[in-house]
Amino acid sequence: MPVDTVELTTVADDLAVLHLGEQVFRYEGLQPDTVYELHGVALRTLPRPPGELLARIATVNDLHFGETECGRIDGRPDGPIVRVHPGEEPYPELMNRSAADEIAAIDAAAVIVKGDLSCDGTEAEWSAFEACYSRFGDRLHVTRGNHDAYEGQHRYAGDQWIELPGISIALLDTVLPGATPGDLTGDQIDWLADHLSAADSVRPVLLLGHHQQWIRGAEDVDSSEALFGLQPGASDALDALCAADRRVIGYAAGHTHRHRVRRMVRSGAASIEVGCVKDFPGAWAEYRVFEGGVMQVVHRVSAPAALAWSNRCRWLYRDFGVHYEAYAMGDLSARCFVFDSR
Repeated sequence: MPVDTVELTTVADDLAVLHLGEQVFRYEGLQPDTVYELHGVALRTLPRPPGELLARIATVNDLHFGETECGRIDGRPDGPIVRVHPGEEPYPELMNRSAADEIAAIDAAAVIVKGDLSCDGTEAEWSAFEACYSRFGDRLHVTRGNHDAYEGQHRYAGDQWIELPGISIALLDTVLPGATPGDLTGDQIDWLADHLSAADSVRPVLLLGHHQQWIRGAEDVDSSEALFGLQPGASDALDALCAADRRVIGYAAGHTHRHRVRRMVRSGAASIEVGCVKDFPGAWAEYRVFEGGVMQVVHRVSAPAALAWSNRCRWLYRDFGVHYEAYAMGDLSARCFVFDSR
């Protein structure tokens, strides 16, 4: 089914990107916090935080190297299930290579992978991931997702504290080996609290992990959503840490293959979900760190072959009653925004 609507995919302080099918309209050098009309679409660029740009950080999640059937759930025949055509490059390799090419162009200070590197956690899948992303050398930081540990694997296990110009990153291993949901142990929460206590007194902190946060009051404890993501106790513990330390600007995850932003109940900090690399819309997130604030900018992978593949995936899960196109893309305000000052 052809795409015949111009879509505003990305805005930043100086950038707007629109798509029409496989056509890309990219506008650079724009003025911050300014209204434009481009291809019949009205938009306002993001306000630029004060001070100099100190660093750019790139994140990707839900890469799924080794996957061959996009949209397959638990062996069920419901669909549509999308596969590459004979002779085509496997779609995880296509989408991740294209994302890595775009990330390389921004000269990111760090490239952070937030889990589900693989489909089944096999050596061949790890090798494919490493062949694609090893170009970033010691700038690459990786944590695992549920797909990487269904058989109890421990590759890329553990938490990391990453110091970068103008910001600190806590990369959390939220995996419960052998299970789909995620959790954090008491020792992990203590580890995070200790690092916060020892960190720079003014530098903002961003928390990253694979599993999305459960938000008290928004989801029932027994709901499928609560059981699918980060468990309530761990979710509340992150909220409590954010409430106690206003340097923490938010927690960003993957896992759900969509773009969404909610607010933690006690702290009001941002609880963010970023869409997957492997299918629609095919995304990676950039964080621009200024002296006076931090901006999230989600990019749609825009190589022609990548756009052709991701557009084929717009209607995944239709047999399940899911409007995947709207679910996965989310609102522009959930993709591109400036973090609130806390």
